[in-house]
Amino acid sequence: MSTLIDIEKAIDALELEYVPTEECAAALLDFGDIVLGHWNEAHGEVPTNEQREGFRLLALHRQGAKKDASFNACRETCRELVYHYNLLMGEPKNEDVVQRKTMMYFVVKHLLLFVGGKLENEQLGDFCCSSRGLRQNMD
Repeated sequence: MSTLIDIEKAIDALELEYVPTEECAAALLDFGDIVLGHWNEAHGEVPTNEQREGFRLLALHRQGAKKDASFNACRETCRELVYHYNLLMGEPKNEDVVQRKTMMYFVVKHLLLFVGGKLENEQLGDFCCSSRGLRQNMD
């Protein structure tokens, strides 16, 4: 599995405007799965292949939150990623497709940054998605 830095570079390299909508949505959702797979592996778990509400992402989140309740801070981020995926897949020719792809990009990037930060500092997420724990160590 790639590192989180490699995943971030791959997300950033995805040219949202030029990738067909369905392909872009699937790629961004896959990146979310990979990010949560990292979380689960870092905690000694084999990432599940099960689905929850039709999405592996939600099953991976559920698996990751079992050992760390503060990981629930990214639950809504996962659900928002699924929401934007559904918007793009349901209306791939919508006039707002570029904005929807961009929003999905930002949501998956947020998920990546949260998981990366939480792996660095386990207290991250105790106050929602606050990076307070990381900011306190910047002195």
